[in-house]
Amino acid sequence: MSNNLVIVESPAKAKTIQKFLGKSYKVIASNGHVRDLPKSTLGVSPENGYEPKYITIRGKGEILAQLRKEVKKADKIYLATDPDREGEAISWHLTHALKLEDKNYHRITFNEITKDAVKRSIKNCRDIDMDLVDAQQARRVLDRVVGYKISPILWSKIKRGLSAGRVQSVALRIINDRETEINEFIPTEYWSLDADLQVDQGKKPIEVHFLGDSNGKMEIHNREEMDQLIKNLEGLPFEILSIKHGERKKKSPLPFTTSTLQQEAAHKLNMSTQKTMRLAQELYEGVTIKGRGTVGLITYLRTDSTRISEEADANCRKYIGEAYGEEYIGQGSTKKASTGKIQDAHEAIRPTDSSLSPAVVKSQLSRDLFRLYQLIWSRFLASRMAEAEYETLSIKIGAGDYRFSVATSHLKFAGFMTVYQDEAEKSKNNAALNKLTTESKLTLQELKPAQHFTQPAPHYTEASLVKTLEELGIGRPSTYAPTITVLLARHYVVKENKNLYMTELGEAVNEMMTEAFPSIVNVNFTASMESLLDGVELGKVKWKTIVENFYPDLIDAVEKAEAELEKVKIADEVSDEICEECGRNMVIKYGPHGKFLACPGFPECRNTKPHYEKIGVPCPNCGKDIVFKKTKKGRKFYGCINNPECDFMSWQKPSATPCPECGSYMVEKGKKLVCSNPECGYVTQKNE
Repeated sequence: MSNNLVIVESPAKAKTIQKFLGKSYKVIASNGHVRDLPKSTLGVSPENGYEPKYITIRGKGEILAQLRKEVKKADKIYLATDPDREGEAISWHLTHALKLEDKNYHRITFNEITKDAVKRSIKNCRDIDMDLVDAQQARRVLDRVVGYKISPILWSKIKRGLSAGRVQSVALRIINDRETEINEFIPTEYWSLDADLQVDQGKKPIEVHFLGDSNGKMEIHNREEMDQLIKNLEGLPFEILSIKHGERKKKSPLPFTTSTLQQEAAHKLNMSTQKTMRLAQELYEGVTIKGRGTVGLITYLRTDSTRISEEADANCRKYIGEAYGEEYIGQGSTKKASTGKIQDAHEAIRPTDSSLSPAVVKSQLSRDLFRLYQLIWSRFLASRMAEAEYETLSIKIGAGDYRFSVATSHLKFAGFMTVYQDEAEKSKNNAALNKLTTESKLTLQELKPAQHFTQPAPHYTEASLVKTLEELGIGRPSTYAPTITVLLARHYVVKENKNLYMTELGEAVNEMMTEAFPSIVNVNFTASMESLLDGVELGKVKWKTIVENFYPDLIDAVEKAEAELEKVKIADEVSDEICEECGRNMVIKYGPHGKFLACPGFPECRNTKPHYEKIGVPCPNCGKDIVFKKTKKGRKFYGCINNPECDFMSWQKPSATPCPECGSYMVEKGKKLVCSNPECGYVTQKNE
C-alpha cells in the first residue's frame, strides 16, 4: 500500500479531508505560511534584482520538523493549500522549506471540501502555477517596501508604532474624503406636499403626493413657494385623470461574491467583515453534520465570481422543484458580466449541497455560524429561482393645472422572495385604491406640507467601504477585511453605530501621506497597480518589472519627505498649564489617542492629564470656553470645558458669530458658516 501525504494549511481542514481519504493517506497542516520576509530588515535586495530573502517564520521550526519526518516516509506528496494566490504561494514555500525538488510531489486544488471534490482533485493533480506564486510575491514585496520605507517617516513626524500600506493608506484617504465632504456639506431646503382625499363615502382617506403641473415636475424650494401653491389649490376640485394597471418583475439576485457577502452580513446580521470571514472560513473548512460526518458546508470564500458550476446549478434547480414546485425554478442562468478580475476563475460562494437546508444543520451549528450559513444558502437558492412578480397600480389625479399621484403594488408571485427577501421590498398594497374608478368622487380633507433639507452622503460603514473599494478596483477579496481591521487597530478610524469616523490620529496620518506620497494614496494609481498585478497572474507581466518601475519613485519620495520633515519636526509644545506636582509648565505630547499634557520633568515627575485645546469661542450655553475633545473611541467633537455642569457639544466647529436670523450659534462647514438650527438654514461666507 502506497504512503500518501497531503499538506493543507489548517488543522480543521486537515481533520475534514482525513475523513474522506483512506488509510493510505495522511493529512497534516502547516498552520499557514512557513516562510516569509524577515521582520528586522527590508528583506528585498534592489541591488540583486529585487530578489526577496525568505526565512523560516519564528515558531514554525517544530511544525517543519514534523512535516520533514512525514515527507521522508511518503511515496507521493500532495500540496492542498487554498485555491488562490496565497494558497499557491504557501505550496511553493513548502517545496523549498521541505526540499521537495527531488520528491514525487503534486499540487491539488478544490473549490469545496467534499469527498467527491477532494478525490477528483487528486486525479487531476498539477504542477505549481508560478504565475500565481509570482503575483503573490509581487504583492508581498510591494506591501513590504511601502510599509518599511514610509512607516519610519510617520514615526518621525507623528509617533512610533504607526504604519502605512499600499491598500490601507488609500482606504484611509477614501474615508477622510467622505468626512470632509460631510463636514463641508451645506443643506438645501425643499418642501413636499401630500393631500388626504376622501373617496366617495369611504371611511378612510387616501394619501396622494404632489408631482407638479401639466408641464411636468415642480420643485418647491421654500415656505413662500409652498404658501403660494396652497393658496392656488384653494377651492380646486380633485379628480382622477388616469388609472394604469401594470406588472413589474424583480430579478432574482446573484449568488454571493466575497464583497457582497461581507456587505449583506453587515446589513442583515450586523457582522463585521472580519467576523464574517472567520465564520465563512469555518463553514468552508468543515463542520460535523449528523449522518454525514465532517463536511465543508460552503465553497471557497475568496472570490470575485458569480459563476456557478453546471453540476451545482442542476442540483439546486432539482432541489427547488422538489421543495417548492416547478414554477419556482428560474428560467435560464443568472449571470453578470465578467469583472475582468483574476479571481473570477473561482465559483461564487454557495452551499456545497443545496439539500443541506438551514433547518437540517441548525442543531449542529453555533448561532452565528447558522445565521451566516442560512444567508449564503438562501441567497444561492434565490439566484436559481424564478423572478418575483408584482401587480402595479398607478393613479394620476388633477386639481386644476396641478398634478398629484399615488401608486401601489401587490405581490402576485413570490418566486425567489419565498426564501430571500429584502426588507425594502415588502408589498405595499392599498386595498382602497383598487376600488377607484375614473368616476370616483374625491373630496379634499387636508393638505399636508412638509419642510425637508438635503442630507450629505452617509458616513462609510464597513459594508459600504468594501463596496466602494471593489467598485474602484482597490484591493481584492482577500484584502478587504484585513485592511479595515488594520485601520481600526491602528486607531486611524473608529466605529460607532456601524459608522466609520476618522480620529485625529488618522487625520494626521492621512494629511502626511497625501502631502509626501500622493501616488500611494491616489485611487487611480492603486487601481492600475492592481490591474498590473493581475497581469502577473495571467502571465502577461513579469513581477520584478513592476517592482523595478515602482521602487525608484518611492525612494525619491521618501528621501524628499525625510529632508522636508526634518525642517518641520514637531517639538513638544509648551502649554500654560502648570504641573500640580512640581510647578513646571506642562508640554503637549502625542499619544495613541491624540494629544495629552505631560510634565517635562519625566522621569522624575510622571504627571499627565488630558489636553483640551481651546478654540477661542465662548460656549453658547454658559459662556465658558469651548474646547476640542474626543469620544472614548477617538471621534472628535467640540464641547464646553465646564462639562459635566454644561452639556453643550457639537460635531462641527462652532463659530463666535451668532446667526443674525435666529440668534443660534453658527458652525463652520468648509468656507461657509451655517446656522446650527435646522429650521433656520441661514448660510453665509466665512471671514478668512
